[in-house]
Amino acid sequence: MKAAIMGYGTIGSGVAEVLEINGGSIAKRVGEPIEIKYILDLRDFPGDPIQEKIVHDYKAIAEDPEVRIVVETMGGVEPAYTFVKTMLEAGKHVTTSNKALVAAKGAELIALAKEKNVNFMFEASVGGGIPIIRPLNSCLTADEIEEITGIINGTTNYMLTKMSEEGLEFDAVLKEAQEKGYAEKDPTADIEGYDACRKIAILTSLVCGQQVDFEDIHTEGITKITAADMKYAKTMGRAIKLLATSKKTEEGYTAMVAPFLLPPEHPLYSVNGVFNAIFVHGNVLGDAMFYGSGAGKLPTASAVVADVVEMAKNSDKNIPVEWSSKKLKLVDSDNAVNRFFIRTEVPDRDKIRECFGEVEYVEAEGVTGELGFVTNAMREGELAQKTEALGGVLQMIRMA
Repeated sequence: MKAAIMGYGTIGSGVAEVLEINGGSIAKRVGEPIEIKYILDLRDFPGDPIQEKIVHDYKAIAEDPEVRIVVETMGGVEPAYTFVKTMLEAGKHVTTSNKALVAAKGAELIALAKEKNVNFMFEASVGGGIPIIRPLNSCLTADEIEEITGIINGTTNYMLTKMSEEGLEFDAVLKEAQEKGYAEKDPTADIEGYDACRKIAILTSLVCGQQVDFEDIHTEGITKITAADMKYAKTMGRAIKLLATSKKTEEGYTAMVAPFLLPPEHPLYSVNGVFNAIFVHGNVLGDAMFYGSGAGKLPTASAVVADVVEMAKNSDKNIPVEWSSKKLKLVDSDNAVNRFFIRTEVPDRDKIRECFGEVEYVEAEGVTGELGFVTNAMREGELAQKTEALGGVLQMIRMA
């Protein structure tokens, strides 16, 4: 069976490597070998054996009836969307690791694949090498999924782990993460939470079967987390993690990306370094956890190739995915209820009591000139009013 790869960067070259390393076992599972016929890239690779497969025009792939499966690992919405749409219209199966594309155009491409009796798969778009999309679409279909909460960005988890373990400030850890290749030259998508936001939008869309726009999800990154916050976290016996969370409530679905203070009993408390984990709660299943390498060349490529194998085994049929283009209106994040850890320059405990009622004070070793305290549970909207009334707020982190 002939396949093509669009984009020969880190993940694209990883897909070629996985197909090479595990070619024999993949052929047994599929019933025939999978051979890469084309690689689409703007560049040439002189001296590399793959050069003979390089093409610069995506239409060469679209117009070749021999190619049944196309892998898209280019990133970004355009031109990936145009290329993928053309491949589906030409009756080819497509798998992608591109979360920006899936978050923006997933429902439309799933519908087009169904119309053409092919498949559009995207296991690697969330959680890298961790299988989560396929379990949601097959293994967990008997359940009403009531919550998905995950650490789904390896860069930020690595940075928060380093800050916690070594007492470093944000900027120093970011520089080190960039030097080690864990953070991009422009790390905005990771550190501002946008990457995690797109991923939780995809998972929520799959769970509820409707389009969830990532722009509608309240998103905070980790840029404001400091070494002082880590000292308070240690005093409380907690860990600060960037969580992407989606919950089904009586009012509807809520979704959020933000740093949380997790207690040791929380299932995501011990997920450190570049590892990712996704916690799922179903109404009959109860709790389940998916844990593993959330990024990296070969783990992500492994998830892409798993899609390739699935499509090759189902080459003559469409595997249904419930995700319509009808937009889901999320519950206003102001209505979400949390407890909050707050740091303030205001040394007036009477004023704090006046604004927040009874609170639990926290003292951190080496941190002076401020007060830290934990509030009772309240709506997000209430918190904004209370912090404004108090003034001098240095930090606010939610308690899990």
